[in-house]
Amino acid sequence: MSLKALLQLQELDLKIERHKVREAEIPKQKSKFDIHRKRLAAELTEREQVCKTLQLEQRDCEKEIEQKQAQIAKYDTQLFAVKKNEEYQALLHEIEMLKKQVALKEERILNIMVELDDAKARLEEDKSRIGAEQKDIERQCGEIDAELAEAVAERTGLEQQREPLIAQVEAKLMAQYKRIRMSKKTGAAIVPLNGEVCTGCHMHVPPQVANEVLAGEMRSCAQCGRLLYNKEKYEESLAGIQ
Repeated sequence: MSLKALLQLQELDLKIERHKVREAEIPKQKSKFDIHRKRLAAELTEREQVCKTLQLEQRDCEKEIEQKQAQIAKYDTQLFAVKKNEEYQALLHEIEMLKKQVALKEERILNIMVELDDAKARLEEDKSRIGAEQKDIERQCGEIDAELAEAVAERTGLEQQREPLIAQVEAKLMAQYKRIRMSKKTGAAIVPLNGEVCTGCHMHVPPQVANEVLAGEMRSCAQCGRLLYNKEKYEESLAGIQ
C-alpha cells in the first residue's frame, strides 16, 4: 500500500531530520571549551610573563652594577692622579654615591631572587593544574566527538532504510512527497485531515476536498500544499488487512 509505505517513509524522514538537527547542535557544546582553553592559555602566559619580567629586571640590575663597578674602578685609578684636595674629595664622593647605588641594586637582586623563586613555584603549580584542566577538556571534547559519531552512524542506518520504502510508493505520489519536503524544508509533508481542517497549517479546506479525503482519497491542502489523508479510514484499512 502506497500510503502505508509513504507514512513509514515520512516517519523515517522525520527521525532523520531530528538526527541532523542533533548533529548540528552537538559540536556547539565544544564552544564553551574553546573559551576555557583561551582563558587557561592566557593565565599561563601571564604567569610566565611575571617570571620573564623579574628575570629581565635582574639582568638589568646586574648590568647596572657591572657598569657602576667599572666606573668605581675608573675613579679609583683617577684618585692617584689628582693633586688638588677638592678634586680628590669630589671623586671620593662620586665613588661613595656609586657604591650606595650598587648596594641598592644588589639588595633589589636579592629581593628579585626571592620573588622569582615564588613566581617559578607558582608557575609550576599552575602548569600542573592547567595541564589537568586541559586533559579534562580533551576528555570531554572526545566524548562529544563520540556522541556526534554515534548520531551520524544512527542517521546513516536510518537513511539506508529509505530505499525499500520508496520502492513501495507510486512514482507520482513519491514526486509529490519529495516536492513538498523540499519546499517545507522541515516537518511533515503528509498530514491527517481533522474534520475540514488541515492539521499541518490548521486552515479549513473546501468541503469538496474534505469529502474526497474522507472518502479515502489523498488531496493537497490549498493553503500549505501538504498531502491530506483520512487517518480513521487508513487505520480501518490496516485493521481489515490484519
